[in-house]
Amino acid sequence: MAALAEAGAVEFLQGTHRQSLLLLRSHQKQRHHVLWGSLGHRRHLQGISRRISTSKPSHFLNPRAVISGGIPSALDEPDAMERLEEITHFYRCPLIEENATEQLLKLVQMKISNHIIGIKTEQCFNVGLSSELSDEKLGILKWILQETYEPENLMTESFLENEKTDGGSTLLIEVGPRLSFMTAWSANTVSICQACSLTEVARMERSRRYLLYLKPGSSPLQNEQVKLEFAAMVHDRMTECIYPSKLTSFQTSIVPEPVSMIPVIEKGSEALEEINEKMGLAFDEQDIKLYTSLFRDDMKRNPTTVELFDIAQSNSEHSRHWFFKGKLIIDGEPMNRTLMQIVKSTWEANRNNSVIGFNDNSSAIRGFPATPLLPVLPGSVSALRPSERDLDILFTAETHNFPCAVAPYPGAETGAGGRIRDTHATGRGSFVVASTAGYCVGNLHIEGSYAPWEDPSFTYPSNLAPPLQILIDSSDGASDYGNKFGEPLIQGYTRTFGMRLPSGERREWLKPIMFSAGIGQIDHMHISKREPEIDMLVVKIGGPAYRIGMGGGAASSMVSGQNDAELDFNAVQRGDAEMAQKLYRVIRACIEMGESNPIMSIHDQGAGGNCNVVKEIIYPEGAQIDICAIVVGDHTMSVLEIWGAEYQEQDALLVKPESKNLLLSLCKRERVSMAVIGTISGDGRVALVDSKAVEQCCKDGLPPPPPAVDLELEKVLGDMPQKSFEFTRTKEAREPLDIAPGTTVMDALKRVLRLPSVCSKHFLTTKVDRCVTGLVAQQQTVGPLQLPLSDVAVIAQTHSDLTGAACAIGEQPIKGLLDPKAMARLAIGEALTNLVSARVTSLSDVKASGNWMYAAKLDGEGAAMYDAAEALAEAMIELGIAIDGGKDSLSMAARAANEVVKAPGNLVISVYCTCPDITCKVTPDLKLGDDGVLLHIDLGKGKCRLGGSALAQVFDQIGNECPDIEDVPYLKAVFESVQGLLKEGLVSASHDVSDGGFLVCVLEMAFAGNCGMRLDLSSHGKSLFEVLFAEELGLVLEVSRKDLDVVRGKLKAAGICDEIIGYVMKSPTIEVKVDGMLQLSEEMPLLRDVWMDTDKKYMDLVSRPKVGIIREEGSNGDREMSAVFNAAGFEPWDITMSDLLDGRVSLLDFRGIAFVGGFSYADVLGSAKGWAASIRFSQPLLAQFQEFYTRPDTFSLGICNGCQLMALLGWVPGANAGDVSQPRFIHNESGRFECRFTSVTIGDSPAIMFKGMEGSTLGVWAAHGEGRAHFPDKGVLDRVLDSNLAPLRYCDDDGSMTEMYPFNPNGSPLGIAALCSPDGRHLAMMPHPERCFRMVQFPWYPKDWEVNEAGPSPWLRMFQNAREWCS
Repeated sequence: MAALAEAGAVEFLQGTHRQSLLLLRSHQKQRHHVLWGSLGHRRHLQGISRRISTSKPSHFLNPRAVISGGIPSALDEPDAMERLEEITHFYRCPLIEENATEQLLKLVQMKISNHIIGIKTEQCFNVGLSSELSDEKLGILKWILQETYEPENLMTESFLENEKTDGGSTLLIEVGPRLSFMTAWSANTVSICQACSLTEVARMERSRRYLLYLKPGSSPLQNEQVKLEFAAMVHDRMTECIYPSKLTSFQTSIVPEPVSMIPVIEKGSEALEEINEKMGLAFDEQDIKLYTSLFRDDMKRNPTTVELFDIAQSNSEHSRHWFFKGKLIIDGEPMNRTLMQIVKSTWEANRNNSVIGFNDNSSAIRGFPATPLLPVLPGSVSALRPSERDLDILFTAETHNFPCAVAPYPGAETGAGGRIRDTHATGRGSFVVASTAGYCVGNLHIEGSYAPWEDPSFTYPSNLAPPLQILIDSSDGASDYGNKFGEPLIQGYTRTFGMRLPSGERREWLKPIMFSAGIGQIDHMHISKREPEIDMLVVKIGGPAYRIGMGGGAASSMVSGQNDAELDFNAVQRGDAEMAQKLYRVIRACIEMGESNPIMSIHDQGAGGNCNVVKEIIYPEGAQIDICAIVVGDHTMSVLEIWGAEYQEQDALLVKPESKNLLLSLCKRERVSMAVIGTISGDGRVALVDSKAVEQCCKDGLPPPPPAVDLELEKVLGDMPQKSFEFTRTKEAREPLDIAPGTTVMDALKRVLRLPSVCSKHFLTTKVDRCVTGLVAQQQTVGPLQLPLSDVAVIAQTHSDLTGAACAIGEQPIKGLLDPKAMARLAIGEALTNLVSARVTSLSDVKASGNWMYAAKLDGEGAAMYDAAEALAEAMIELGIAIDGGKDSLSMAARAANEVVKAPGNLVISVYCTCPDITCKVTPDLKLGDDGVLLHIDLGKGKCRLGGSALAQVFDQIGNECPDIEDVPYLKAVFESVQGLLKEGLVSASHDVSDGGFLVCVLEMAFAGNCGMRLDLSSHGKSLFEVLFAEELGLVLEVSRKDLDVVRGKLKAAGICDEIIGYVMKSPTIEVKVDGMLQLSEEMPLLRDVWMDTDKKYMDLVSRPKVGIIREEGSNGDREMSAVFNAAGFEPWDITMSDLLDGRVSLLDFRGIAFVGGFSYADVLGSAKGWAASIRFSQPLLAQFQEFYTRPDTFSLGICNGCQLMALLGWVPGANAGDVSQPRFIHNESGRFECRFTSVTIGDSPAIMFKGMEGSTLGVWAAHGEGRAHFPDKGVLDRVLDSNLAPLRYCDDDGSMTEMYPFNPNGSPLGIAALCSPDGRHLAMMPHPERCFRMVQFPWYPKDWEVNEAGPSPWLRMFQNAREWCS
């Protein structure tokens, strides 16, 4: 029951539970939906109304499929709601793990109110029963809902209710799913219950309950505001609501809105302008004019709201690509080709192996015969056997940019889901294999990171998520969806940018790029969809309809900020990966039937919902669609919402009537709903009717209501009038790159290696499943350390064959700010220099998806995009390759403050090709040790241009001249020559020169190979930074010394110039000389640590436990204590005792606390005596500390004065010795304060902070006047010794425990310098490791240690142990 388990910090805080707690935006204008909604009962208007009963899909209430009107539903029965009236409640605590609660508290204190001082959580299972459960069944239900090893954490009474206090010091907030639909979680849980004989469980919804502890004295008005803002933070207002009281029923009183007419006949274009603004339809002036004429002059009637919404989605820029197909006028001159014609010209020139191009959800190339393991009887209980099939390779790529700006987690989740459905809905159905991903966001502003190029003065729009949150949440959403679906993510890229250019214009990805691509396979017999024929059935399969994703097609076509924020949020879809997998299994079963495949045509539901998908699949023949036949999960939805909402995980199919029962049986087996919603009519129209309303009118003797939609398909989907767009080219101000004199190579590397486009991406690769399916032959990570540096991804066609396919990505958007044409050529070049690492059938077999992300309708951008397209086409035709598909996103801008911020225009090229042998590939990691020779193939032919480079970006500049590929045939020759070397096994490693330039390329090869290198370069008259950091395309190859002459000979014969640039070394040292001058000499691990620093900062950001650094009057060791915990990966918090006494903070929020050294209250009355008294004799404070002490997930450390305090509190050595017997730390035998750098030895003990350090002898600072351990009770000392509770002893020069002064500075018996608790979580010690956690703090150490004086000392391990324990 993983679904019922406690949510982890990362899962919960980053959206796994369908809300993003990091979505920190202004909520003043947000509507806060309460339980019963805001719509009262309304009188239905004459005409069309929504009278649809909820059909029950199998995965919701029982394991059987649904054909609308064919199988009765429990909810269609008159007493269904009455049987669901009884709701039983079970409460389980906690809802989220402790560290997640800590992160949540930190967020709410920062973003809502610091009056919130604590949070407790629980979840409530609201169980709808049709009848009472027996004691036996009740026991089964409890077992299902509880954690088996914590049964006491499940009760029928709330854990939090008893904690509530009067007087406003606590607030209880409960949020959960809207009652108008059953959630996927409920569906899965009910299925489990029914499988366990709990047939009485008809519905179960889980709500989340939070108890907020507030500072005393908060006003009721203030508390109510806090409650609303907190609820807004922790729930998804699209699918969830606030529960003002405990649920007593699943019924809701919301009434669907009726269809209405828009008075175009009476008011003309004015009526369309009004509804356009109200509904966010994204009509432009040309649209308004066209549709006014269509309804007023041609059809001579008023349109319905449903029709206008329909047209807005299916004819949006997002769906119809008006710009790509439009007439472009640049600088007053009409262009002779559209963008679409330019891009397709590559395919028309170089079709070669293409089998699907520009006419389906994916593109495809000819594959190989293969023998996949398939069921003998697909869709039935059957054996699986190898079966011969002719499998082609398909590829699709798209972006989900606008949704990820508004709600990053669900936006990316459904972006991945939509692309998966694009893959499987190609032809008559196809196979999903693997995916790639990419993210472009603005400056991250990671707290504590070194990124001086990020401008702290930039403001960010409140209606969009900030860049860091977008990167965290969107990558989580895409990863989680793919992981749950079972699709490996095997390649990707990440880029950040935000800069004010020399022209004064700010460029930044405020509207981000969330790129998702998929590589799959399709049986060659299924590559062509069948045309619709009269009497074919229009079928929908998948999840039920929900009120989510309203108007996404239109919203995605607008500059972010033009639309109402509420409409933007409503347009974001929500995903259900489990349903997506079940849907795919149905499709897979169909296509595994081969020639018996019942699917004639298939389209996936995405932007525009039914508005798009149904019209697409019935075009041009037409059909009558019954809105009542559509399976809905929310019976309160209106006709408009059912028809237009973009609820995910649905496909539309065309099947022949005789195949209906076969398809139904497949859906039943996979527990997927199926609905026959219409029949192909042949009249060329789409008519949307309400059969129940028609039936009722007939009974009442009234004429039937008009259809909600009644449109001639040719007039809304056919050859629409071409739109025109006019632009001028803009000439941007440029300034040459200017780097301060004296800047060293290492200075530059410390910046470049931290740039997200260059640095390690472990934070992205480790959270994605890279191996599911067993068909992955090459994913992101390479080398002995599995670093994320692979240039190419490779898949196998089957689990037994060696044929497969490879794909690679190229994109260089920052160069496009200087030269769009060069950017396009570099994107192709980068993709090919990545792809070359896997052997492919032929360069002429390479096809590509081109994804364009521009603010195309804003000044200069449309012209730049046109120039890029022309350069792309020219280069591809010359290379003999082609674009065969792609997508565009042409509103890449957002409003921030008083300016429109355009994103850098981007073209992502995803190349793919067939592989005859998937074992024939190389990776970037150096493998040959001292036998390795490094060759550089320079595609820039000696040019070293720095414009648009990583080096320029990290110095907050753009430069004036960017790299380019002037010799395209040379790129072709290089590709083919290296492929030949690969085939002969003459290359052991290959890496492309790209972001970061030549030096970063070779460093990454050393990082991955865990080795060193010696480079000796010639400048050829270029500057040092041009030689090392220019991003001219090229390759660095590792070859063995014995093969060097052969390799160079083959390259020379092909006209390829190469240069020996250096040699590989087993020893991990990097040495770089330029013109004989040593420019860099560093240990490879140190450079690799810099490369991994941003990665680490990112991981720390989402997983740093909080430790409270507690001080009292007179404490003086707090900052060094904070510093060492920070260095170990904690988030240290400065806490005074007055903060705790006044309730400004609670220990509930912390995993660890540290009592610091010093002289609390000047040590009057004895060391730490006053400090201890302030705790012992404040009952609330004592209770808080005792609760912290006993919590099993906490640790504490006391040093010096803090050590004395812990002894006075009885925290060490534990077991409640009592004051008379409690050990103490008293005056030194010398009678004076002693400060010495003394030696200690670490022995065996349960202390968690000394794990793995046993047997070490280390120098450490000791500085105290009262540090002598005193044991009033010998029995306590014996117990300490017997249980190894004295982990640290003073020792002499031989490492032996000593009581001799001055080795033992205080005279402690047996050299005892520390005590710990029996469970090892609490440690008190007199010496100061926090004052010597860096080697520079050591006054002396043995020379044979051979440590880096600039690095950490062995004492840091002690604090790192605490960090590991917290994980």
